[in-house]
Amino acid sequence: MNGFVTKGTNITETGVKKSIGGNMKILASACLMGENCKYNGGNNYCGELVNFAQEQKAQVLTVCPEVLGGLPTPRIPSEIVSGKVTNREHICVDEEFRRGAEAALKMAEDFGPDLIVLQARSPSCGCRQIYDGSFSGKLIPGMGVFAKLLTENGFDVTDSEEFDIMVSGSARI
Repeated sequence: MNGFVTKGTNITETGVKKSIGGNMKILASACLMGENCKYNGGNNYCGELVNFAQEQKAQVLTVCPEVLGGLPTPRIPSEIVSGKVTNREHICVDEEFRRGAEAALKMAEDFGPDLIVLQARSPSCGCRQIYDGSFSGKLIPGMGVFAKLLTENGFDVTDSEEFDIMVSGSARI
């Protein structure tokens, strides 16, 4: 678990880094901050992340790669099937996911976040696990399109579940 360790940071007792010499910059999945951009029109509000950002007086950039790629809210659930993002109706939406991931990557590069927290298990933002493509709820090790693109470009990412554990002090780096 080293998603919080980057240059220019100090590690606190809880294992969460603080930016040196200024306000922390956090890039977060928009749904975690309460934006209704989830596939079903809802959100995945993460109170721990919102509180942490407020306590740190952080600058927060929210992104939803799926919306940035042109997909509507709500939308048909999608999973990665044989390397391509496909929705439950077997329609390939890979181009939209990749276009949105590229746009969100550009935003991340311009913003220069100290911390990136993404929605767990998402076909865009999943950092450790994703659904297996069968639409049965089965999880497999893997990364979503955006999370993978971020790591390929040198960013450290963590998911909302790992963040919750680290902030609660249950885990240490």
